[in-house]
Amino acid sequence: MKRIIGIVIGLAYQVLAIISLRRALGGWSAGFSDIGVWWTVIAVILSVAGFGAIIGTWIHTRPRRA
Repeated sequence: MKRIIGIVIGLAYQVLAIISLRRALGGWSAGFSDIGVWWTVIAVILSVAGFGAIIGTWIHTRPRRA
């Protein structure tokens, strides 16, 4: 159960990263480079957090070997 919860949380972070990246692209295309830069920074941070949650969950919920 812990594995499922951890992966769902990681995927939720990835969804937020995609939303942030879409906002960044909207800012870039509208000519607001400052908005594009900061939403890109937020998207990268959320993406790293999401992958960290997924990989960390996968590593820490493995069955122990005897």
